[in-house]
Amino acid sequence: MSFELFSNLIGAFFTLCIFSFLYKDNPLYQMAEQLLVGLSVGYSLVLTYHRVFIPYVYQPIVIRHQFMLIIPFLIGVLYLTRLTRKLSWLSRYPIAFSVMGVGSSFALSLHTAILVQMRQAMVPLESINLTLIFIGTITVLLYFFFSKAHSGTYGKFVNVGKWYMMIGFGASFGLTVMARVSLLIGRIQFLVLDVLGLMK
Repeated sequence: MSFELFSNLIGAFFTLCIFSFLYKDNPLYQMAEQLLVGLSVGYSLVLTYHRVFIPYVYQPIVIRHQFMLIIPFLIGVLYLTRLTRKLSWLSRYPIAFSVMGVGSSFALSLHTAILVQMRQAMVPLESINLTLIFIGTITVLLYFFFSKAHSGTYGKFVNVGKWYMMIGFGASFGLTVMARVSLLIGRIQFLVLDVLGLMK
């Protein structure tokens, strides 16, 4: 038995174990699920060690003697205190630093995040598409203006914004479903073409 055939049979077995959840929750599905989570965590740890710890911690501090990087390294290590009940309160400090960092970086990137989008929306209405985008932008923004009741003519105008949002959410949900269907098609093709050797 070749290694390719053996690996395909292993992959087919675990694929069918995952598909068995369509019938009901069972030990085969739980085994495959827990094995997948365990392998993912183990792979992530090794990948983080080689791609993050070595190039961004070990080499700069130990080899290039950039000792200032010890401070962010120790702050990051405080995340691991979540694993102990007595020291878990220390993990609040790196969380606070990260939240403050994300908030301040967002405030500094106000130009790229918001002002550029506003400039892109302020264009002459030369086509139907631009007019629809303008109407959608105004009505969606007014939908979240809660100081005025959504009634009368204003309510009908704001209701257009609700339809814009429903179409946007529906499109994103459809994209999510199609992504899952493409994963299913990939697994079915693996079972039919690689394992069973059909349709060749």
